[in-house]
This record gives sequence, structure tokens and C-alpha cells, in this order.
Amino acid sequence: MYKKLAKIKYLPNNFEVIENGDYVICSVSGKKISLNELTYWNVELQEPYFSYIEASKKRK
Repeated sequence: MYKKLAKIKYLPNNFEVIENGDYVICSVSGKKISLNELTYWNVELQEPYFSYIEASKKRK
């Protein structure tokens, strides 16, 4: 399922694929996130998060 790491530019309401791939890695937990399931990220830090839990941990 997870074959190649993607490079992404995170935008306010979307993201742009810079280099094709299947997944990104959560900056908090290290879990792989399928691009189809990517919902949480930080535009300023350009970081993806696996879920709202990891996103809230990053804010603290």
C-alpha cells in the first residue's frame, strides 16, 4: 500500500503534490499517512499530522 514517500506543499485549504508518492509521514508520531487520508497539516510549519490528536499535541 505505501510504496513511495510523496513531497507535498501544504496550502491553507489544500495541498500540492511536488513529487508523486503514496504517503507522507506524520511529524509527531512518525506514522505513514496515505494521501487519500491526509486531513491535518500545518501550513506555516509545512508538517502533516496523522489525526487531530497529533495536531493538538504539536500545538502544546
